[in-house]
Amino acid sequence: MSTMKAAVFVEPGRIEIQQRPIPVPGPTDAVLRVTTTTICGTDVHILKGEYPVKPGLIVGHEPVGVIAKLGNAVTGYKEGQRVIAGAITPCGQCHPCLDGVSSQCGGKAMGGWQLGNSIDGCQAEYVLIPNAQANLTPVPDNLSDEQVLMCPDIMSTGFGGAENGHIRIGDTVAIFAQGPIGLCATAGAKLMGATRIIVVDGVPERLAIARQLGADITINFKEEDPLERIMALTQGLGVDVAIEALGTQQTFESCLRVLKPGGTLSSLGVYSGKLSMPLDAIAAGLGDHKIVTTLCPGGKERMRRLMAVVASGRVDLTAMVTHRFKLDDIVEAYDLFSHQRDGVLKIAITP
Repeated sequence: MSTMKAAVFVEPGRIEIQQRPIPVPGPTDAVLRVTTTTICGTDVHILKGEYPVKPGLIVGHEPVGVIAKLGNAVTGYKEGQRVIAGAITPCGQCHPCLDGVSSQCGGKAMGGWQLGNSIDGCQAEYVLIPNAQANLTPVPDNLSDEQVLMCPDIMSTGFGGAENGHIRIGDTVAIFAQGPIGLCATAGAKLMGATRIIVVDGVPERLAIARQLGADITINFKEEDPLERIMALTQGLGVDVAIEALGTQQTFESCLRVLKPGGTLSSLGVYSGKLSMPLDAIAAGLGDHKIVTTLCPGGKERMRRLMAVVASGRVDLTAMVTHRFKLDDIVEAYDLFSHQRDGVLKIAITP
């Protein structure tokens, strides 16, 4: 067999299944036979034309699979081994990688994000992983594909938002939006030591999962004003850390307005338009506020640590997989996910 099925971005509003050649690894690459993958919110931005990629690109950046072929320079792995690779596949050798910001690999913004962005991605039967030595992580035998499916992106991103927010023991944290990334940020905030976690969403089922993952107080913005409630809960002071997990002007500004002077806004959203900061919300720039952004950390050590958290039982994200589709039906899965029907959170795609 020399060809494979793959989900290909054709033009804005159109992704379709096509036959493509199975990739051939170079000396430092590996080719995985994909066993499970998923659809990300960023993939929806690509579908809608809000994030530009070249037509003809295979999309997807969250692979779980089995090594089908190794480049001749890759050591320490074997064909047939179960592995994951992060959505971010850094080289591990350039200045940003060695400076601790491997997501920006190569010295350009988002340079570490290659799969489904600058090279073919993993919504296919096979995917080429560049710099395999730095990016393949064996999956423990006692963990299923769905248990580790969130590690490549959603879990790494959400946890990264909590980590970059520098949450401390005893902090009060507000998280706006409890989609997949926001839910992982909630779990990450709990692990980081926050003792009061306030989450905001409009879907009761998501708020219920947030409680399972560590939220102390849930606010349905359709029923009450979250800004008034959060400021009342903090006696008018504001929260230590606010995490934005949707990527809209409204949620970004809400985070600013509930942040205490000297607090940190940790931004995880992918913004597709102009973002502004009202003067009063940032005290005319004099409130000692800190704003940090995160592109999910990648690389094999990051993936190992995330799978260790899953294996420990401290975080169970399997409830986030609400739907399952075959690769052949991925166009239908995109329609479901992009329109957020039927309580969808994450979709497991199996070739």
